[in-house]
Amino acid sequence: MEHTQRKNLNRAYMKLEVWQRGMDPFRMAWQLAEQVRDFKLRSQFVDAAQSVSANIAEGYGRRTVAEYVYFLYAAKGSLAEALTRACGLRQVELLTDGQFENFDQLQYEVENKLLALIRSLEAKRAAGDWIDSLPRRPTPRPSPPSAMQPPAGEPLDPSAHPSNYPPIH
Repeated sequence: MEHTQRKNLNRAYMKLEVWQRGMDPFRMAWQLAEQVRDFKLRSQFVDAAQSVSANIAEGYGRRTVAEYVYFLYAAKGSLAEALTRACGLRQVELLTDGQFENFDQLQYEVENKLLALIRSLEAKRAAGDWIDSLPRRPTPRPSPPSAMQPPAGEPLDPSAHPSNYPPIH
């Protein structure tokens, strides 16, 4: 599923399967919460599920591996919170066994994808195979001093100015 037509380095998280699958608990929680009349409970369930993909994106957007991993753990925590809300909804019979099982299965899949990404990043960082920041666009190099510009502190030689050159025919 294409989420946006606009792409840049800071949006590369959208290519990650864990982010794409992390959107699914929100979609499922939204559908399941339709029957929950209590606004606060519905909101907490949906918010926790929505925080999964949001934390993956925010961590990636922070541009350092340490913050990225921190937010991946926050995403994992949001998954646990959403599952806990689903457990409560099941206990008060606002979710059927089948609905709960589907949500639990999805939560388990996304959690394992998150754990795999966290392990991978932490292993690379521990082995020194990862720089401490995520890829950035190269910064433009300053252009070399122009022949027209004298070194700092030296006056411009007026005879070297292009207006003093003979015209080109």
